[in-house]
Amino acid sequence: MDKFSFIANAHVSYIDELYASYKSEPNSIDPSWKEFFEGFDFALTNYDVESSDATPSSNGKPQPKNGSLATPGTIMDMEQLPKEIKVRALIHAYRSRAHLRSKTNPVRERRDRKALIDPEYFGLGVEDMNTEFQAGNEIGIGKAKLSTIIDSLKKIYEGPIGFEYLYIRDPEMLDWFKTKVEKEALAFNPQVEEKKRILFKLNQAVVFENFLHTKYLGQKRFSLEGGESTIPFLDAVITTAASLGVEEVMIGMAHRGRLNVLANIMGKTYEQIFSEFEGTAKPDLTMGDGDVKYHMGYSSDIVTPDSKKVHLKLAPNPSHLEAVNPVVEGFIRAKIDTEHKGDKTKALPILIHGDAAVAGQGIVYEVTQMADLKGYNTGGTIHFVINNQVGFTTDFDDARSSIYCTDVAKIIDAPVIHVNGDNAEEVVFAAKLAAEFRQKFSRDIFVDMVCYRRHGHNESDEPKFTQPELYNLISKHPNPREIYVKRLTERGDIDAKIASQMDAEFRQLLQDRLNMVKEKPLPYQATKFEQEWGNLRRSTPADFDQSPETGIDEGTIKVVAEALTTIPKGFKPIKQIEAQMKQRKDMFFKSKELNWAAAELLAYGSLLTEGKQVRITGQDCQRGTFSHRHAVIHDANTNQPYNSLLEMKERKGLFQIYNSLLSEYAVLGFEYGYGMANPNSLTIWEAQFGDFANGAQTMIDQFISSGESKWQRMNGLVMLLPHGYEGQGPEHSNARPERFLQLSAEYNMVVANITEPSNFFHLLRRQLAWEFRKPCVVMSPKSLLRHPKVVSPISEFTSGSFREVIKDTAVDAKKVKRVILCSGKIYYDLDEAREKEKVEDVAIVRIEQIHPLPKKQIVDVLAEYKGAEVVWVQEEPENMGYWNYILRLLYKELPMDVIARKSSASPATGYNKVHVEEQKTIVAKALKLK
Repeated sequence: MDKFSFIANAHVSYIDELYASYKSEPNSIDPSWKEFFEGFDFALTNYDVESSDATPSSNGKPQPKNGSLATPGTIMDMEQLPKEIKVRALIHAYRSRAHLRSKTNPVRERRDRKALIDPEYFGLGVEDMNTEFQAGNEIGIGKAKLSTIIDSLKKIYEGPIGFEYLYIRDPEMLDWFKTKVEKEALAFNPQVEEKKRILFKLNQAVVFENFLHTKYLGQKRFSLEGGESTIPFLDAVITTAASLGVEEVMIGMAHRGRLNVLANIMGKTYEQIFSEFEGTAKPDLTMGDGDVKYHMGYSSDIVTPDSKKVHLKLAPNPSHLEAVNPVVEGFIRAKIDTEHKGDKTKALPILIHGDAAVAGQGIVYEVTQMADLKGYNTGGTIHFVINNQVGFTTDFDDARSSIYCTDVAKIIDAPVIHVNGDNAEEVVFAAKLAAEFRQKFSRDIFVDMVCYRRHGHNESDEPKFTQPELYNLISKHPNPREIYVKRLTERGDIDAKIASQMDAEFRQLLQDRLNMVKEKPLPYQATKFEQEWGNLRRSTPADFDQSPETGIDEGTIKVVAEALTTIPKGFKPIKQIEAQMKQRKDMFFKSKELNWAAAELLAYGSLLTEGKQVRITGQDCQRGTFSHRHAVIHDANTNQPYNSLLEMKERKGLFQIYNSLLSEYAVLGFEYGYGMANPNSLTIWEAQFGDFANGAQTMIDQFISSGESKWQRMNGLVMLLPHGYEGQGPEHSNARPERFLQLSAEYNMVVANITEPSNFFHLLRRQLAWEFRKPCVVMSPKSLLRHPKVVSPISEFTSGSFREVIKDTAVDAKKVKRVILCSGKIYYDLDEAREKEKVEDVAIVRIEQIHPLPKKQIVDVLAEYKGAEVVWVQEEPENMGYWNYILRLLYKELPMDVIARKSSASPATGYNKVHVEEQKTIVAKALKLK
């Protein structure tokens, strides 16, 4: 079987099925195939190919019958098709598969990926090369010889840029991108001034790395050497985007090339960078512990060559690869929602990936799935991959199963541009195309710059241990600047003296700046808070002695209550919702006692009347995991949603509540970024169950708990983590408070377990009442959401503040022989048993805020129970929960013992009867009933 028959055999049935679909409904198939079949029909009409009857051709073979691509009962034989169709099929194949042959690898030959785009695969031979075909119009060159068409296809698709885009299903987008690729790629030839700009940025990148390498030999810097074309790429993206309306750009990236980006894109001074290398500046430890230089963020205002002003941010990030991605997206979304009034063209996120990381880290998939979701869309992200072909020491064969590291792009129809990092002009073309695409279509696009890493993972590594062959090639390979200078001078674009002078002048500038630092070290410069933080300040220990007043007036309560209890005319909720709405109305206007959901929604509504923003996301958060919130209700007949607080007439602030995608890691990171950008937003993430936060532990450890100390970045994010032992087994009982408490120090965040609706109301309002911001982690209730005793009178909302400690008013302090300290739901189990058993000598004191621990308030309350023993009671196992933290902080002031479940490897039993017995035992021991 010849090559051509092989192709036909492989695809005939699929093609026939597609053609049948096209005939019945042209728009039902992929636009690229629709275009192909239109060309086929064109040939049938214009080249005397019979479609109504099978007629023999000159070689005796039957022609297609009844519009089918194949003779009935046989496979499609390309020899049956007219040459015009064969050429169109060749063009289609190039668009679809020629990227597999593009010359994108600067240091080694690409593997044969079976592109199958040679003319003979399509029944075209040497004898056809001088024949002219109308198919040349397809690629914009008009009727042309086959040899010319193939030469054009090779130049467009087999050169230093490989394009993947034919899978795009939006016809307008596909046509636009195809036109850009096939017309502008051929014609791209920058003006001399732009070529000088490219050389200038490339020179900065190369000389900067070389300078650091010679001056600070062996120091870690995660150099960009081999991928220096990153700098002209970013310069071109920012310049092009700014010309198309972008006013703000935020970049998220890992370590490699970060210092170069800081210096040559962000505008951080060379003196500052040299000072960090010299290690002469003494940090102000009152500002936190700081971080290594290749983790820190930066912001600046720059002016592009077109005189457009752009605000740039480089997000701080930890070593955890790709973790910064959702943070950048959340930050940009917050800016779009507030400063840019919803205009997504004004703010641009750029994510810079490593090839191994973009393929290997699941967070990339999660963030990609966010791209077009209503709650998380940021108007398109430009993804730029610095493709070193090696991840730490792992070759790409061991790093991924896909051909390309960027194959994740295809899940959202994002085009991918693969470009050779040694070809600076082509890299800049890719940058411009990416910026234009994003601004026009508000969609993601990926640029995969294939380059290399001149040194090991860091500058003290020996890469030849694992890739000797590759690094033998790299050691002899000229850098991108040398290659570009040679190209420019050979074409006569610039004089070689200009390049040499540019090199010498920049090298001297760096030396002068280094000399300045050595002669007079720079004083330590603490990272300043961003402009969006306004007059907010850092917290002091005194701020946590007493919470600020957070009550609201009765008029505000009435306004919010009416919004929460009103259903529009013609709206038909389901019966259960009707009952809940009636109950809500009774609480506000009759009993004047609010349950958890009413208190929570009142907190949100009151903030909205003050012009503050509220944003809540999480799986099922609109109704609440336990069907308590019902912030959004749905018409039983039309499914039309109704958002009570969004429709509140007196609302001044933006209210957003989105059911999230099934992600914890990316969603929590997104909300952290949102909270970082908007201090006037109460930003909340609700986990479906508290232990689901396990999947987002990187965000908790590296950002939420330590971001202020490391990067001087405050954040007021709230995490609601359903927690409590109710017989639901090991997976849904424990939100792991001990993990948060282990991370708690230096007033870095609030950890709370609240038992009263009014206290939750005040806690939420306190988040924005403070003159600073702190993350807040709430061990959120489950059964307490509907517990008959978990209600608060309206009077507790019109005055007062958050209570860190709640005293026991049910017993006479003089009779008390034991004081139980506890937190959360266990209080109600204890109180119910105490009431039932008529225990009068045990007081139960609730610690509502665990961190910062209100030590002084606890000691003051316990002073009222003179001579009484003190015990800590928790329903969590002894090695979990709060006990170790409490013991560590209070052992000097309060000798006490613990009553808890036995130390366990698993958070809870999976057997309900065992759970019930364990709970009874804890309560009985605590109240001395046994």
